Amino acid sequence: MSCCPRVPLKFWPKFMAHNSQNNVLITRPAGQAEALSLAAKAAGYCVYQQPLLQLEPLAELPMQQRQQLLDLDNYQHIIFVSGNAVRFGIGFIEDYWPQFPVQLNWYAVGAATAALLASHGLDVLAPQQDMSSEGLLALPPLQEVSGQRVLIVRGEGGRTRLREELLQRGAQVDDFPCYRRLPPDVSAATFVRQLRDWQIGVIMLSSGEGLDNMLALLRSQETTKFSATALIVPSQRIAVQAQEAGFGSVVIADNASDVAMLSALEQWTDSSGD
Repeated sequence: MSCCPRVPLKFWPKFMAHNSQNNVLITRPAGQAEALSLAAKAAGYCVYQQPLLQLEPLAELPMQQRQQLLDLDNYQHIIFVSGNAVRFGIGFIEDYWPQFPVQLNWYAVGAATAALLASHGLDVLAPQQDMSSEGLLALPPLQEVSGQRVLIVRGEGGRTRLREELLQRGAQVDDFPCYRRLPPDVSAATFVRQLRDWQIGVIMLSSGEGLDNMLALLRSQETTKFSATALIVPSQRIAVQAQEAGFGSVVIADNASDVAMLSALEQWTDSSGD
Protein backbone atom coordinates (compact mmCIF):
# COMPACT_ATOMS: atom_id res chain seq x y z
CA MET A 1 0.00 0.00 0.00
CA SER A 2 2.88 2.33 0.71
CA CYS A 3 6.22 3.08 -0.87
CA CYS A 4 7.72 4.57 2.29
CA PRO A 5 11.30 3.54 2.94
CA ARG A 6 12.05 1.44 5.98
CA VAL A 7 13.42 3.67 8.72
CA PRO A 8 14.72 2.49 12.12
CA LEU A 9 12.11 3.14 14.78
CA LYS A 10 14.28 5.55 16.79
CA PHE A 11 14.62 7.81 13.72
CA TRP A 12 10.94 7.62 12.70
CA PRO A 13 9.62 10.82 14.42
CA LYS A 14 12.37 12.96 12.86
CA PHE A 15 11.91 11.27 9.47
CA MET A 16 8.15 11.88 9.48
CA ALA A 17 8.53 15.52 10.50
CA HIS A 18 10.51 16.13 7.33
CA ASN A 19 8.62 13.83 5.00
CA SER A 20 4.92 14.04 5.90
CA GLN A 21 4.29 16.32 2.91
CA ASN A 22 5.26 13.41 0.67
CA ASN A 23 2.73 11.11 2.36
CA VAL A 24 -0.31 11.02 0.07
CA LEU A 25 -3.73 9.49 0.65
CA ILE A 26 -5.63 8.49 -2.50
CA THR A 27 -9.36 8.14 -1.91
CA ARG A 28 -10.73 6.81 -5.21
CA PRO A 29 -13.24 3.94 -5.00
CA ALA A 30 -11.84 0.43 -4.66
CA GLY A 31 -10.39 -0.84 -7.91
CA GLN A 32 -9.96 2.64 -9.41
CA ALA A 33 -6.92 3.97 -7.54
CA GLU A 34 -4.12 1.73 -8.78
CA ALA A 35 -3.02 3.73 -11.83
CA LEU A 36 -2.84 7.00 -9.88
CA SER A 37 -1.15 5.23 -6.98
CA LEU A 38 1.55 3.76 -9.23
CA ALA A 39 2.12 7.12 -10.93
CA ALA A 40 2.45 8.93 -7.59
CA LYS A 41 4.86 6.29 -6.29
CA ALA A 42 6.95 6.63 -9.44
CA ALA A 43 7.08 10.38 -8.81
CA GLY A 44 8.57 9.74 -5.36
CA TYR A 45 5.53 9.97 -3.10
CA CYS A 46 4.69 7.67 -0.23
CA VAL A 47 1.20 6.50 -1.15
CA TYR A 48 -1.66 5.12 0.93
CA GLN A 49 -5.16 4.22 -0.17
CA GLN A 50 -8.47 4.56 1.65
CA PRO A 51 -11.62 4.73 -0.49
CA LEU A 52 -14.01 7.47 0.61
CA LEU A 53 -16.77 6.29 -1.70
CA GLN A 54 -18.27 2.90 -2.51
CA LEU A 55 -20.03 2.23 -5.80
CA GLU A 56 -22.70 -0.40 -6.24
CA PRO A 57 -24.46 -1.41 -9.47
CA LEU A 58 -28.23 -1.47 -9.55
CA ALA A 59 -29.29 -5.08 -9.30
CA GLU A 60 -32.28 -4.68 -11.60
CA LEU A 61 -33.56 -1.83 -13.72
CA PRO A 62 -37.10 -0.56 -13.13
CA MET A 63 -39.59 -0.74 -16.00
CA GLN A 64 -39.14 2.95 -16.89
CA GLN A 65 -35.42 2.50 -17.49
CA ARG A 66 -35.90 -0.70 -19.44
CA GLN A 67 -38.24 1.23 -21.70
CA GLN A 68 -35.62 3.96 -22.13
CA LEU A 69 -33.21 1.34 -23.43
CA LEU A 70 -35.80 -0.11 -25.78
CA ASP A 71 -36.38 3.41 -27.12
CA LEU A 72 -32.69 4.31 -27.31
CA ASP A 73 -32.85 4.93 -31.06
CA ASN A 74 -35.45 7.64 -30.44
CA TYR A 75 -32.90 9.79 -28.61
CA GLN A 76 -30.57 12.22 -30.34
CA HIS A 77 -27.99 12.62 -27.55
CA ILE A 78 -26.61 10.08 -25.02
CA ILE A 79 -24.43 11.62 -22.29
CA PHE A 80 -22.16 9.75 -19.88
CA VAL A 81 -21.24 12.01 -16.97
CA SER A 82 -18.28 9.96 -15.69
CA GLY A 83 -16.16 6.90 -16.18
CA ASN A 84 -18.32 5.13 -13.61
CA ALA A 85 -21.38 5.85 -15.72
CA VAL A 86 -19.67 3.98 -18.55
CA ARG A 87 -18.46 1.13 -16.34
CA PHE A 88 -21.91 0.50 -14.89
CA GLY A 89 -24.14 1.72 -17.71
CA ILE A 90 -22.72 0.50 -21.00
CA GLY A 91 -23.43 -3.13 -20.14
CA PHE A 92 -27.13 -2.39 -19.73
CA ILE A 93 -27.17 -0.75 -23.16
CA GLU A 94 -25.29 -3.61 -24.77
CA ASP A 95 -27.80 -6.09 -23.32
CA TYR A 96 -30.52 -4.39 -25.38
CA TRP A 97 -28.40 -3.23 -28.32
CA PRO A 98 -25.66 -5.70 -29.33
CA GLN A 99 -25.15 -3.25 -32.21
CA PHE A 100 -25.51 0.35 -31.12
CA PRO A 101 -28.18 2.40 -32.90
CA VAL A 102 -26.83 4.70 -35.59
CA GLN A 103 -27.16 8.48 -35.89
CA LEU A 104 -26.85 9.11 -32.17
CA ASN A 105 -24.49 11.64 -30.63
CA TRP A 106 -22.51 10.02 -27.79
CA TYR A 107 -20.91 12.34 -25.23
CA ALA A 108 -18.40 12.08 -22.39
CA VAL A 109 -17.63 14.74 -19.80
CA GLY A 110 -13.88 14.09 -19.91
CA ALA A 111 -11.08 12.40 -21.79
CA ALA A 112 -10.94 9.29 -19.58
CA THR A 113 -14.68 8.75 -19.94
CA ALA A 114 -14.38 9.26 -23.70
CA ALA A 115 -11.61 6.66 -23.87
CA LEU A 116 -13.81 4.11 -22.09
CA LEU A 117 -16.65 4.73 -24.54
CA ALA A 118 -14.26 4.57 -27.50
CA SER A 119 -13.13 1.14 -26.31
CA HIS A 120 -16.68 -0.01 -27.06
CA GLY A 121 -16.40 1.22 -30.62
CA LEU A 122 -18.23 4.52 -30.21
CA ASP A 123 -17.37 7.88 -31.76
CA VAL A 124 -17.46 10.25 -28.82
CA LEU A 125 -17.84 14.00 -28.42
CA ALA A 126 -16.10 15.47 -25.36
CA PRO A 127 -14.75 18.85 -24.24
CA GLN A 128 -11.03 19.24 -24.79
CA GLN A 129 -10.23 21.76 -22.05
CA ASP A 130 -13.00 22.25 -19.49
CA MET A 131 -13.78 18.62 -18.61
CA SER A 132 -16.96 19.34 -16.68
CA SER A 133 -20.70 19.68 -17.18
CA GLU A 134 -20.09 23.29 -18.16
CA GLY A 135 -17.52 22.27 -20.76
CA LEU A 136 -19.89 19.67 -22.15
CA LEU A 137 -22.71 22.18 -22.42
CA ALA A 138 -20.45 24.39 -24.54
CA LEU A 139 -20.14 21.76 -27.30
CA PRO A 140 -21.79 22.92 -30.56
CA PRO A 141 -24.24 19.99 -30.98
CA LEU A 142 -25.82 20.78 -27.61
CA GLN A 143 -26.50 24.43 -28.35
CA GLU A 144 -29.71 23.98 -30.34
CA VAL A 145 -31.55 21.05 -28.80
CA SER A 146 -35.13 22.30 -28.61
CA GLY A 147 -37.47 19.37 -29.11
CA GLN A 148 -34.64 16.82 -29.09
CA ARG A 149 -34.35 13.91 -26.67
CA VAL A 150 -31.35 13.54 -24.34
CA LEU A 151 -30.50 10.57 -22.12
CA ILE A 152 -28.05 11.21 -19.25
CA VAL A 153 -26.32 8.06 -17.96
CA ARG A 154 -25.29 8.66 -14.36
CA GLY A 155 -25.32 7.43 -10.78
CA GLU A 156 -28.23 7.96 -8.43
CA GLY A 157 -28.33 11.51 -7.06
CA GLY A 158 -25.49 13.89 -7.87
CA ARG A 159 -25.53 17.28 -9.54
CA THR A 160 -28.46 18.37 -11.71
CA ARG A 161 -26.75 21.28 -13.52
CA LEU A 162 -26.54 19.43 -16.84
CA ARG A 163 -30.17 18.35 -16.81
CA GLU A 164 -31.46 21.77 -15.80
CA GLU A 165 -29.54 23.63 -18.51
CA LEU A 166 -30.62 21.23 -21.26
CA LEU A 167 -34.23 21.55 -20.14
CA GLN A 168 -33.89 25.33 -20.36
CA ARG A 169 -32.64 24.90 -23.93
CA GLY A 170 -35.86 23.07 -24.76
CA ALA A 171 -34.62 19.48 -24.75
CA GLN A 172 -36.57 16.53 -23.41
CA VAL A 173 -34.19 15.10 -20.83
CA ASP A 174 -34.32 11.67 -19.19
CA ASP A 175 -31.96 10.38 -16.50
CA PHE A 176 -30.65 6.82 -16.58
CA PRO A 177 -29.21 6.05 -13.11
CA CYS A 178 -27.24 2.80 -13.27
CA TYR A 179 -25.35 2.69 -9.96
CA ARG A 180 -25.53 4.11 -6.47
CA ARG A 181 -22.96 5.77 -4.25
CA LEU A 182 -22.50 4.56 -0.68
CA PRO A 183 -20.42 5.80 2.27
CA PRO A 184 -17.01 4.15 2.68
CA ASP A 185 -16.62 0.97 4.67
CA VAL A 186 -14.44 2.54 7.35
CA SER A 187 -15.24 3.83 10.83
CA ALA A 188 -14.56 7.38 11.91
CA ALA A 189 -12.08 6.16 14.53
CA THR A 190 -10.17 4.07 11.98
CA PHE A 191 -10.02 6.89 9.46
CA VAL A 192 -8.71 9.39 12.02
CA ARG A 193 -6.11 6.85 13.15
CA GLN A 194 -5.01 6.33 9.55
CA LEU A 195 -4.48 10.05 9.00
CA ARG A 196 -2.48 10.28 12.21
CA ASP A 197 -0.45 7.08 11.97
CA TRP A 198 0.34 7.50 8.26
CA GLN A 199 1.20 11.18 8.84
CA ILE A 200 -0.80 12.13 5.75
CA GLY A 201 0.29 15.45 4.27
CA VAL A 202 -1.93 15.47 1.17
CA ILE A 203 -5.37 13.97 0.55
CA MET A 204 -6.48 13.51 -3.06
CA LEU A 205 -10.25 13.81 -3.45
CA SER A 206 -11.83 12.94 -6.79
CA SER A 207 -15.39 14.08 -6.11
CA GLY A 208 -17.65 16.17 -3.94
CA GLU A 209 -19.16 13.00 -2.52
CA GLY A 210 -15.72 11.91 -1.35
CA LEU A 211 -15.25 15.21 0.46
CA ASP A 212 -18.73 14.94 2.02
CA ASN A 213 -17.92 11.45 3.29
CA MET A 214 -14.58 12.58 4.67
CA LEU A 215 -16.19 15.44 6.56
CA ALA A 216 -18.79 13.04 7.94
CA LEU A 217 -15.97 10.88 9.32
CA LEU A 218 -14.20 13.86 10.90
CA ARG A 219 -15.90 15.56 13.81
CA SER A 220 -15.47 19.34 13.89
CA GLN A 221 -12.57 19.20 16.32
CA GLU A 222 -10.86 16.57 14.17
CA THR A 223 -11.38 18.60 11.03
CA THR A 224 -9.61 21.45 12.80
CA LYS A 225 -6.82 19.08 13.83
CA PHE A 226 -6.21 18.07 10.20
CA SER A 227 -7.01 21.44 8.61
CA ALA A 228 -3.33 21.94 7.74
CA THR A 229 -3.45 18.82 5.57
CA ALA A 230 -3.45 19.81 1.91
CA LEU A 231 -6.31 18.71 -0.33
CA ILE A 232 -6.13 18.10 -4.07
CA VAL A 233 -9.61 18.52 -5.59
CA PRO A 234 -10.91 18.43 -9.18
CA SER A 235 -13.00 21.61 -9.32
CA GLN A 236 -13.52 25.10 -7.97
CA ARG A 237 -16.89 24.06 -6.55
CA ILE A 238 -15.32 21.34 -4.38
CA ALA A 239 -12.48 23.67 -3.39
CA VAL A 240 -14.96 26.19 -2.02
CA GLN A 241 -16.71 23.44 -0.09
CA ALA A 242 -13.39 22.31 1.42
CA GLN A 243 -12.38 25.85 2.35
CA GLU A 244 -15.74 26.46 3.98
CA ALA A 245 -15.15 23.31 6.05
CA GLY A 246 -11.91 24.83 7.37
CA PHE A 247 -9.17 23.41 5.14
CA GLY A 248 -6.63 26.12 4.38
CA SER A 249 -4.49 24.45 1.71
CA VAL A 250 -6.65 23.42 -1.24
CA VAL A 251 -5.22 22.87 -4.72
CA ILE A 252 -7.53 22.68 -7.74
CA ALA A 253 -6.63 20.17 -10.45
CA ASP A 254 -7.79 20.78 -14.02
CA ASN A 255 -10.13 17.80 -13.68
CA ALA A 256 -10.42 14.43 -11.90
CA SER A 257 -8.21 12.45 -14.29
CA ASP A 258 -5.07 10.73 -13.03
CA VAL A 259 -2.86 13.03 -15.12
CA ALA A 260 -4.49 16.21 -13.84
CA MET A 261 -4.54 15.10 -10.21
CA LEU A 262 -0.88 14.06 -10.26
CA SER A 263 0.10 17.31 -11.96
CA ALA A 264 -1.70 19.30 -9.25
CA LEU A 265 0.05 17.25 -6.57
CA GLU A 266 3.47 17.95 -8.09
CA GLN A 267 2.69 21.65 -8.45
CA TRP A 268 1.68 21.79 -4.78
CA THR A 269 4.91 20.03 -3.79
CA ASP A 270 6.97 22.51 -5.79
CA SER A 271 5.16 25.51 -4.33
CA SER A 272 5.47 24.19 -0.77
CA GLY A 273 9.23 23.98 -1.14
CA ASP A 274 9.48 20.28 -0.41
